[in-house]
Amino acid sequence: MRGITVNAWLFGALWLLCAPWAMSQQGTETVEPLTIVVGVDHAPPLRILKPSGQSGLHLEVFEAIADRLGWSVEYREAPFRRTLKWLRQGTVDVVLGVVRTEEREEFMAFTAPAFPPERRLFFYTHEANRIDRYRDLNGKAVGVLEEARYFTRFDGDPALMKMSAERYESLMQMLKHGQVDVVVAPEMSGVHAARESGGEVRASPFFVPGDRTWIAVSRESPALRYAEDIRAALKLIDREGVWENLVLKYMEQPLN
Repeated sequence: MRGITVNAWLFGALWLLCAPWAMSQQGTETVEPLTIVVGVDHAPPLRILKPSGQSGLHLEVFEAIADRLGWSVEYREAPFRRTLKWLRQGTVDVVLGVVRTEEREEFMAFTAPAFPPERRLFFYTHEANRIDRYRDLNGKAVGVLEEARYFTRFDGDPALMKMSAERYESLMQMLKHGQVDVVVAPEMSGVHAARESGGEVRASPFFVPGDRTWIAVSRESPALRYAEDIRAALKLIDREGVWENLVLKYMEQPLN
């Protein structure tokens, strides 16, 4: 696969924790020692669940926060669509790495923008399906993750032909076998899935800058009353250098 630079992604990451949402210092001495159930879709290299253990940028950042709060963490793995359903029902407490939207505000609290933005890339196999500008998507079958949000114009465009799947790995297989013409995906997850597909998958020159993504807490969860403490713990791991080290750890992994 053609080389894909991620400098823009890192640039976005480094300003994230300087944003105005940064809170005043506070302790976490009065935080109840909860067991937090996290709904996770397997999306390497951000969220990885294996029999041998869990890893990934999103999981490691949240575990560092939970450690500062004295919380235990349990995971329930399912496709992204189901994790959102669980969050709405309150059967999980937290989902990681979600894009903030008005409709989601009804059942989840966007507690901390803990994860850096990623570009939205458009993957293809045949040169005729390369995307050089947004209008090149017209007339093409575009693969998307179920319930995912990418950017406003794309999400609300009724003219586009979208086909969904539960995982990016499945979408890349659909691309490989000609069931879709293009797959749209966040940079890190998309590149990983493209590489794992074993096909000649390439990224188009056209891309869209991404939004920062959030730790989202169910409005039915007892963890919601500790939103300020979650933000305080995130600020603390930034001051300790943990957040930056984790970002760099995953940024330094080869993506092509």
